[in-house]
Amino acid sequence: MTDNTEQITDIDVGGSAAEQAGGTAARVPPSTLDDVPGWFHEVDQHLFRWFLNRQEESKSPGDLVELGAYLGKSTILIGEYLRSGDTFTVCDLFGAPAPDEANDAESEKSYKDLTRVEFEFNYRAFHDDLPIIVQAPTGEILGHVKPGAARFVHVDASHLYKHVRADVEAARTMLNGDGIVVFDDYRSPHTPGVSAAVWEAVLTLGLKPIVLSPQKLYGTWGDADAARTELLAWANEKPGFSTDVQEVAGHELVRVTYKPPKKEKPKPKPGGDTATAGQASQQDRPQKAAGGAASAPSAPNPKAPAKKGPPPSPAKKLARDLLPPIVTRAIRNARKASQANKARKSETLRPEDPGNI
Repeated sequence: MTDNTEQITDIDVGGSAAEQAGGTAARVPPSTLDDVPGWFHEVDQHLFRWFLNRQEESKSPGDLVELGAYLGKSTILIGEYLRSGDTFTVCDLFGAPAPDEANDAESEKSYKDLTRVEFEFNYRAFHDDLPIIVQAPTGEILGHVKPGAARFVHVDASHLYKHVRADVEAARTMLNGDGIVVFDDYRSPHTPGVSAAVWEAVLTLGLKPIVLSPQKLYGTWGDADAARTELLAWANEKPGFSTDVQEVAGHELVRVTYKPPKKEKPKPKPGGDTATAGQASQQDRPQKAAGGAASAPSAPNPKAPAKKGPPPSPAKKLARDLLPPIVTRAIRNARKASQANKARKSETLRPEDPGNI
């Protein structure tokens, strides 16, 4: 597959991606998904791979579709599962005009830095060929993907209810029997339009939820029970995953959270570090005396424990408990000064050493 790019001809996007690509010429391309900007959490990376691997193992037919790609983080992962003979279609505005003022304001606020050049630059760092790119509103997608042709659809485009509602309908049309749809931001406080449209699809359009992550809802219009059972068994064995099962509107669904397991620290090699061990052995080796004979290593000289004085008298104990600390310190300091004076006087009165006469 080569540069499969479908451009909506009546939209002026300021030149082709190739014409705009000068700004990426000197940049270092990303080498891992973590290097690509975007909101694609590790728990969802695991879940995407699980569903796509399951389709690989069962040889599920169909194409791949993504509505809303941002800078390509999730697109890159989905592209790993593109099979020979299948297509991968990505639809996003990529800076093109939005279909209405509300959508345009949303794009300006949240995605003003999004350009097709950046998307292509990131995607090409991981794949030789670009997906089919539809640079247009997602409402145009059914003109590019046939009904029942898709096995996996990721919806992460507009957050406005009427557009999400249309994306839900488009996903239902594009998916084949047991195809999987993933909706992003189904529960975020700033995206109530997504929540309303997605749960409305569960209540009135036959969408069957399979699993919820903190960011995404995974569902199907096909057999949800088999997928749910297999996924729950996998997640319960996967280190870092926590699961529970709830019933919502007559549907059982799995909730998952994920905390990466702590990496074990490497155990020190037997004998420790070579240089350190050598230094230690040199220090522990007996040193030669002046006559050439080896002198025994000096015996350790542990610090003698400090002698404990007699326990305080009841009067001192009572004073320490009742008097303010500042008064207690003053008394203690006066006592030390008095003892020092006595010591000096006794030194003065001591007879001189006969050896000094």
